[in-house]
Amino acid sequence: MVARMKFLLAAVNAKYIHSNPAIYSLRAYAGAELQQYVELAEYTINQPMQEILADLYGRKADVIGFSCYIWNWRLIQELLVELSKLSPETEIWLGGPEVSYDAGEILRQYPQVSGIMVGEGEATFRELLEAYVNQSRETVRGSCREKLEADVNQSRETGGDGRLEKPEARERLPQKDRTATEPAGGETVREKQKRPEDEGWQSIAGLYLRTGPTPPRPRINMNEIPFLYQDLTPFENKIIYYESSRGCPYLCSYCLSSLEKLLRFRDIDVIKAELQFFLDHKVKQVKFVDRTFNCNREHAMAIWRYLEEHDNGVTNFHFELSADILTEEEIALLNRLRPGLAQLEIGVQSVNPATLKAIRRRMDVERLERIVAAIHRGKNVHQHLDLIAGLPFEDYESFGNSFNRVYHMQPEQLQLGFLKVLKGSEMWERAEEYGIVFQEQPPYEVLYTRWLSYEEVLRLKQVEEMVEIYYNSGQFTHTLPFLEKAFSSPFAMYEALAEFYRERGYLKSSPARAYRYQALLAFALQYDGSREAVYRELLTYDMYLREKVKSRPVFAADLDDYRDRIRDFYKEEERTRRYLPAYAGYDWKQLGKMTHLEPFVWPVWDVERMCGEYEKCGKAEDNSFGACPGFVLFDYQKRNPLNGEARTVKI
Repeated sequence: MVARMKFLLAAVNAKYIHSNPAIYSLRAYAGAELQQYVELAEYTINQPMQEILADLYGRKADVIGFSCYIWNWRLIQELLVELSKLSPETEIWLGGPEVSYDAGEILRQYPQVSGIMVGEGEATFRELLEAYVNQSRETVRGSCREKLEADVNQSRETGGDGRLEKPEARERLPQKDRTATEPAGGETVREKQKRPEDEGWQSIAGLYLRTGPTPPRPRINMNEIPFLYQDLTPFENKIIYYESSRGCPYLCSYCLSSLEKLLRFRDIDVIKAELQFFLDHKVKQVKFVDRTFNCNREHAMAIWRYLEEHDNGVTNFHFELSADILTEEEIALLNRLRPGLAQLEIGVQSVNPATLKAIRRRMDVERLERIVAAIHRGKNVHQHLDLIAGLPFEDYESFGNSFNRVYHMQPEQLQLGFLKVLKGSEMWERAEEYGIVFQEQPPYEVLYTRWLSYEEVLRLKQVEEMVEIYYNSGQFTHTLPFLEKAFSSPFAMYEALAEFYRERGYLKSSPARAYRYQALLAFALQYDGSREAVYRELLTYDMYLREKVKSRPVFAADLDDYRDRIRDFYKEEERTRRYLPAYAGYDWKQLGKMTHLEPFVWPVWDVERMCGEYEKCGKAEDNSFGACPGFVLFDYQKRNPLNGEARTVKI
């Protein structure tokens, strides 16, 4: 007996916490009999190429299939070239959105690649794998090595269709002896697979070969795809991705999903059983990859109702949806969910009517604002709103208007993205018409447009960094709303903050998380110096709201005048347990170490009041608004599941 044929499916993810559901879906769909020939390997783009190359080489696969996306294509291109030098006998296949559009050009560029699986890959991969396994078995029955290599040579000489290839396009046959060894168990390793130009590959739909494409693959029935997560071991500490539908009803010109117009849904009873698996195992997060989760109202409601009724108190579910089509019934259901059970990603992209029309995006912005506000009032659902810079008809001023309008919707996160001109999309086809110039290599990000200069793109990238550090971090939820009052608009504030960072060199070397509070104080004093005492208290409140810091912040007030009162409070609390009943068994010193009691002059815990009384803040401390000392107790055992903030009690 000799070693079993091995088909390695390799994924290179953007981050360690990500997984690649595509390769798991391919393996699962192959079926029990064929899965024994499949091995999976996952890496990240942060790993050195040499490290990944060494691991791939060490796996000694007969065939390797790479899952290709814009974030990993550059690295995979390097691997293709180097891997073929080390293992010239290994067949290489590609698949994924990054190689499905211009497969012919990629095959011309990389003679190392045997072929490309185009589009939806489950059924295509199963047939391809079955063909490799069957060829391996034929070798067991006595095929001759010399005849096999002659066939391979002839295929390479003629290109598989009788035409001579240029000498430089030929691949060197390995000269080393590839006679199969005989470890215990398994089947014969086929000494050298036939080239994809051979007659047998033509019958497999959904491939692109050197002779051209095979017939297109019919769309798969979603219910035929097996559940991917029977074993959760490979997904420990990683995000779980789940697919309940494929296709998208919208025609957004920048998105490849607009090309997939056939909507297909997994059976709701199957979905419920699979969601229950996640709930039973108390996974941390399940991220639905459906392009527009709520495009079918009945489908979305059935899933949300099931999650409401079977909530395990732990698992978070992420949905990407179109918020402006949500009904009152859907909003009411979302408002009932446990805080932290659901989070919504809402692609706004722009509020410029001309831009929305150009990108074929139908959206009622006024209705969107009302719906986001209605969900926000529930204080239980995380909302993530997206904007895209570089779209047609969106200049710098227009983007600032879009930013301000979306910012005022008060999402938990505001994501500033930059247009990526994806091959095959309508935006790619019309890029010249719109004057959109973009990077030649992935991620094909916009450089400039007819409306937005490269200098302005760079300024927006700096604004993006400030939004990530200060807004999306959730660490300055009380300071930022007040600071905005010193500027004409939120966008103007982040512009100024970016300039402040640039002048001090922070954009090149971002300050540590703790120092960002001090940096924000320095920035606030530069533009609003008369309110220094207020900003110090706001930042102190924000810092203790997030964590029980070991070292007292340098900007916080001196506690010498309050130490006796703080000690007395904890001694009384040890006796009565009035505010901290969950801390039974701890003495007053332990209570002081596990929680925090902070004195404040200004009512910084009341954001709306502070912003409403902005003009009064910072004036003479004997006015009716200021000089109202009080204490706030921060309880870190009870945090808000939506934003992680400590429970607070005004003492």
